[in-house]
Amino acid sequence: MSRHCPFRLSTLLTVSAAALALLTPASVLPLRAQTTPQQTAQQAALSDNAKTDNKTDNKPEQKPAAESTPPQTAPTAAANPTAQKGITGKAIDKVKDVAKSAGDIFSRVPCLPPKGAAKSMGSLPRVANKLVAGQPVVIVAFGSSSTAGYGATSPEFNYPNRLAAQLRRQYPTADISVINAGKGGEDAPEMMKRLQTAVIDMRPDLVIWQVGTNAVLRNLDPGETAKLVEEGIARIQAVGADVVLIDPQYSPRVNEHAESAGKMMKLLNKTAELRKVGVFPRFAVMKDWHERQAIPIENFVIADGLHMSDWGYACFAQLLGDDIIKSVGQIKLGVNVPSDVRAYRPM
Repeated sequence: MSRHCPFRLSTLLTVSAAALALLTPASVLPLRAQTTPQQTAQQAALSDNAKTDNKTDNKPEQKPAAESTPPQTAPTAAANPTAQKGITGKAIDKVKDVAKSAGDIFSRVPCLPPKGAAKSMGSLPRVANKLVAGQPVVIVAFGSSSTAGYGATSPEFNYPNRLAAQLRRQYPTADISVINAGKGGEDAPEMMKRLQTAVIDMRPDLVIWQVGTNAVLRNLDPGETAKLVEEGIARIQAVGADVVLIDPQYSPRVNEHAESAGKMMKLLNKTAELRKVGVFPRFAVMKDWHERQAIPIENFVIADGLHMSDWGYACFAQLLGDDIIKSVGQIKLGVNVPSDVRAYRPM
């Protein structure tokens, strides 16, 4: 009898191991991404960015499987050693991972500021004071499809999410929320109808308002657009929020309406100067990419000739974030920024 016991014991162990594998939750088994090598590289580069920034969209989204909460079994805990770290350790790891992912998208083409002298976007007193006081900061990205992120391969590549990640890297102890209030196809007339619910009711500290592109494409009167924008800025300022305007993008379809686009940008700049708010000149920045930095248009605009690519959104967000950080730094240092430099111009 004793000579046969080892055989039966080994057989039992083999069967038990197979049964255990079948009963193990899917969340602790390795997954294989069915993607191309290029997609795999992009997803790996920005996976932490997606986890950090999914909350920036004002619409509820499904969380990735990696963020779901699995049953608290021993194998799951063992497979997730980060969960056993303290709060400080988690925060440090998150900052390191997000910082690494931020540069990966620029590995082939770097994101450089426009050549030549550039003025500051100006002061953002509400945001700066909130950061100094250690209070939560709410930013609303208001606009149309290029704010919503049309053309990006996934939500983490849209500009509000990229901006949120950058600001959290810069201010790791701050509670910063970036709400995506972009809606495709809209311009000033439609945006004004939802200004209260989409923007003012969010109690923002900063509103980044991208406007004017669809007005140019529809041949709407730039003067009427400017009047609506001025009215909207006044309403936003009445609740104490800082404001930054974003003008149309440099792209083939916008360039087909060069005269209208030129008038739109002049009037938006004039409106910004009257209301003492910042302007990020997206058109001039993107034109600099192509004409001075010799970056092909297809690197930052998708095939429809209008919307920005992953790289375009990322570099746009990076430069915008740099200006916000600089503006906040001026307030923190007590720099008195005169009104004539509040309208940022890269040329």
